[in-house]
Amino acid sequence: MAKRSDTQGRLDDAARAGWLYYVAGRTQDEIAAAMSISRQSAQRLVSLAVAERLIKVRLDHPISACLELSEGLRRKYGLRHAEVVPSDPAGISSTVGIAEAGAAEIERWLKRPDPIVIAIGTGRTLKAAVDQLPPMECPQHRIVSLTGNIGPDGSAAFYNVIFSMADAIKARHFPMPLPVLCSSSEERETLHDQALVRSTLALGAQADVTFVGIGELGADGPLCVDGFLGREEMLQLIESGAAGEICGWIYDHQGRFLDNPINDRVASVPIPSRETSSVIGIAQGRKKFAAISAALKGGLINGIITDEVTAGQLLDD
Repeated sequence: MAKRSDTQGRLDDAARAGWLYYVAGRTQDEIAAAMSISRQSAQRLVSLAVAERLIKVRLDHPISACLELSEGLRRKYGLRHAEVVPSDPAGISSTVGIAEAGAAEIERWLKRPDPIVIAIGTGRTLKAAVDQLPPMECPQHRIVSLTGNIGPDGSAAFYNVIFSMADAIKARHFPMPLPVLCSSSEERETLHDQALVRSTLALGAQADVTFVGIGELGADGPLCVDGFLGREEMLQLIESGAAGEICGWIYDHQGRFLDNPINDRVASVPIPSRETSSVIGIAQGRKKFAAISAALKGGLINGIITDEVTAGQLLDD
């Protein structure tokens, strides 16, 4: 108990120091004086606040190069929404930047006063975005998961998004109590025939806005890493022309869903109609480029949040 109290006390101090530095605009010397600590301690506390993600920074100034790339993507692919964030040349994270931008866009939709249906996919990037959301009261909205929330072994899927979202957002949440992939098409039909699942499928089709991750294929792709597909199955998909996946749905380099037994086993809600829903993909990076490009070419998404490097490659593609 003492150890937990010490840890909590230090986080409290870090939060206070972070607030003084980033919100109140105080210098580290002023923070040290206000908290009766040394300047070095104040510096460490501010650094701890950032390391523990107690501080969430959003950039309000529009960078002209990013705006030009966003407009280029809108024109080339006929998008409803395009947002490009700065690239970090030395960065190794696949979520930094776009996670914060994704959170801001999700928050804008959540702040709408009229009731809407928000559909959510799954994946590391999307979960990182949801983790950036502030607590909000949104009882007028309904939030539905497009993908199953169960792992291959029956456990809760690690990168499931809707349960993380429910921790912060007070709204009606509708999970999908299924695996991403069923063992057979017959099992999928049986599961989809359940009343609770039918209602979730119907709700997903009504989505006003949809946020999805875009998954690359390969032995280190999400479907393999999470245990839904074996290495040989994945290699066979790639040999048959597969380029990427969204919510488990496999598509080729032109953004067309494959006529393949794997897609017959996908338990996810079909991607909502791009005619009636804003379907926004959140993804960046070299590994995902083929999957992002194909999704845009095929019109599987009509919105994108990505970074400068990826946006430039998409415009040159």
